[in-house]
Order: sequence, then C-alpha cells, then structure tokens
Amino acid sequence: MRLSEMPNEKKSIDDRDLSAEIEHEKVKFEVYGQEMVEKVVKLSGNSGRVYLPPDWVGCRVKIVRMD
Repeated sequence: MRLSEMPNEKKSIDDRDLSAEIEHEKVKFEVYGQEMVEKVVKLSGNSGRVYLPPDWVGCRVKIVRMD
C-alpha cells in the first residue's frame, strides 16, 4: 500500500485541493418545510446570531448561507 492510500491519514495543506476553498460556487438546495424567513446574521461576541420566532423553539431548522 502506498502512503497516499493509507486510511485515516492526516493530509497537509499542500495535499488538499484548495480550489474548492477558493472558489465559492453557488449550489442548488431543494428543501421541503413549513415556513421560511430570510434574515441577516448579526455579530454576537465571537460568533453570529439569527433570531427566529419563539414558536420555532424545539423545531428542526436548516440554515443556508446565501452569499
């Protein structure tokens, strides 16, 4: 077995394909759900935050970055 075929090996940054990280291609997602809101993420400490309606608490949501 060659070194490049070893499972669970950690790759250095030189071994990774950086083109996917550099280019931000748009992809299409198809999602079925009940409601949708569009909001802008606000700064919250070292993170971002989006407030959602209180009746959504306990529900599953999916977040998609638009730009």
